[in-house]
Amino acid sequence: MKIKQKVNKKNINRKERKYTVDGNTYKKRFFFLGSILVVLFLVITLRLYQVMLREQSKYQEELTTLATQTVEGPSSPRGRILDRNGKVIVDNKAVKTIYYNKDKSRGTKEEIELAYIVSSHLNLDYDKVTDRNKREFFVAKNSSTMDDRITDKEWEKYEQRKLDSNDIYELKIERVTDDELNSFTEDDIKASYLYYLMNKGYSYDDKVIKNEDVTDEEYAYIAENNEDLPGFNTKLDWERVYNYGDTFRTILGNIGTIPSEKKDEYLAKGYSLNDIVGTSYLEEQYEKYLKGTKAIYKTINSHELELVSEGKRGNDIVLTIDIELQQQLEAILNEEILATKGQPNTEYYDRSYAVIQDPNTGEILAMAGREVISDGNGGYRTIDCTTGIMTDPMTSGSVVKGASMLVGYNTGAITPGEYQVDECIKIAGTPRKCSWRTLGRINDIDALALSSNVYQFKAAMKVAGATYQYNKPLVINEEAFDIYRNTFKEFGLGVETGIDLPVESLGYTSSNKAPGLLLDFVMGQYDTYTAIQLSQYISTFANGGSRLQPHLLKEVHASTDDESLGDVIYTFETNVLNTVNTTLEYLNRVKEGFYAVMNKSYGLGVGYIDDSHDPSGKTGTSQSAKDNDGDHINDTDTVSTAFVGYAPSSSPKMSITVTSPHSTWENPRNSYSTLVTRRISKRASDAYFTLYP
Repeated sequence: MKIKQKVNKKNINRKERKYTVDGNTYKKRFFFLGSILVVLFLVITLRLYQVMLREQSKYQEELTTLATQTVEGPSSPRGRILDRNGKVIVDNKAVKTIYYNKDKSRGTKEEIELAYIVSSHLNLDYDKVTDRNKREFFVAKNSSTMDDRITDKEWEKYEQRKLDSNDIYELKIERVTDDELNSFTEDDIKASYLYYLMNKGYSYDDKVIKNEDVTDEEYAYIAENNEDLPGFNTKLDWERVYNYGDTFRTILGNIGTIPSEKKDEYLAKGYSLNDIVGTSYLEEQYEKYLKGTKAIYKTINSHELELVSEGKRGNDIVLTIDIELQQQLEAILNEEILATKGQPNTEYYDRSYAVIQDPNTGEILAMAGREVISDGNGGYRTIDCTTGIMTDPMTSGSVVKGASMLVGYNTGAITPGEYQVDECIKIAGTPRKCSWRTLGRINDIDALALSSNVYQFKAAMKVAGATYQYNKPLVINEEAFDIYRNTFKEFGLGVETGIDLPVESLGYTSSNKAPGLLLDFVMGQYDTYTAIQLSQYISTFANGGSRLQPHLLKEVHASTDDESLGDVIYTFETNVLNTVNTTLEYLNRVKEGFYAVMNKSYGLGVGYIDDSHDPSGKTGTSQSAKDNDGDHINDTDTVSTAFVGYAPSSSPKMSITVTSPHSTWENPRNSYSTLVTRRISKRASDAYFTLYP
């Protein structure tokens, strides 16, 4: 039975028409495709013409750049450090150095051969070779047979990752026998030590083989034969020279390789890990000026270098320090501290600090700290502790009373010329608070000249809105602490001074605001301050109320090819951090009191600076305590002393600060107190005026 399927002829014809193309259509398509190919060919031809002919030199230069590797030479010498008078304090000295540079293409066998060859021409301290050095050399030299000393079981553990390659290596080291070590000849010993030096440290570092007492013959041998001694070479390295010995040595700072904790910081600045940088104090602070510029070379082939740009010594920095005054100041401290240790009640005294500054610019002319230690023979010697000027705060005592008095004036708690009765103050539940003796009825000038505590107590109670009654509780407005501290900060007390060194302490400030502590604060018996803060404080008074940044850098000079100073590229300008919020009348009234301290017959500062220099200043004595047995508890009562001053009073050109923590032990059987702070101040100020009459 046939089934008829209905066919739609209309649809069949439509499909056929879709795939039916006449000759004209083909021609159009071929023409279109051909046109595209012609255009593309023309574009490519034009581009090739441009690249190969018109821009040939440009691309040749880019190819050369990509194919040329540039390398840096070793660190160039650092800039010199000079004092304010142009005397070179820190310089550089060329050091002949023999070094070795590892290369991945150089195998252990070749290095061992080199060690034998070179060690016979170098006079190294071969006595330093260790048992470990010899064992490592033996393992390296006999690497093909040392595998046999590892048992099958140990290799199995290695395959199972129960032992790693370091474990296998240590087993080989252990299995070098004593007989094998004893068989080392003199040549073997020399080669083993040199091989150790060739592989010491990081692989990318140049290995310093010898840089001390390198003879001309040794240097010449390596230099003339470096092509036959791959990896070995010579260079003129450099090291710092200190022309004034240990004078100011700590503050000058040190240099060395980049500290690990600062690796990323230096790498981001373009340093290499083996570069020499400043690692402390001035060397670190002014690294950007002192660092040298490395020579740049380009590689012509694997063995030749072509100089692109020469290396250059770093810039020279000129300090504000007068190195002669600095030497004298350190000598004075050394002599006076040692002499003081022979006096009564100085069991716990061990150091003093001194700062001489130009109060009109902030320049530090000299600063020193010396610490006394046992010499091991029953006597004493001193060591440098100048960094304590920025980091070792103490209760400063009455030297801060100038700022306290100013708060009284500013708040209206006292008026210039006002009299108060100096008598002991008693707050319920606390011991009496008195001046060093009962002074009777005194005004503000004599309160400073005689260092009255009570005058400051009575002013502070008014500032705090307190009503005082003998042996009754005292209620104060705690904002009085902030009022006083804010003014103290305007003088640099309790804040960073901004000195241009990487380390500075703020001192101690407590949050306890008990009424009695406010009275302690205003006489300098509560917060603690560093010597540099006290120097900024007295300099602010001396110059008329401007708190200036203390600084050690005076100028930076471009490096030269000789010993001369280049052009000035930076000058440290006087930097006013703030001005004290007071009137000129009040500031001058305090300065009048400072003058009375030094020039009134009863002033407690008489003798601290010779009166021929027209001085002003303020003394300070504070109750302190010291940890006597190392348990971190201050259990021994001491007295600390301080002095701040300036001269001439009419037109100050210098300020001086001296602090002596724990200078006297409060001996119940002997009341003697050393005058070490006065002696240091007198001699140091005389030294200044001898140099700057």
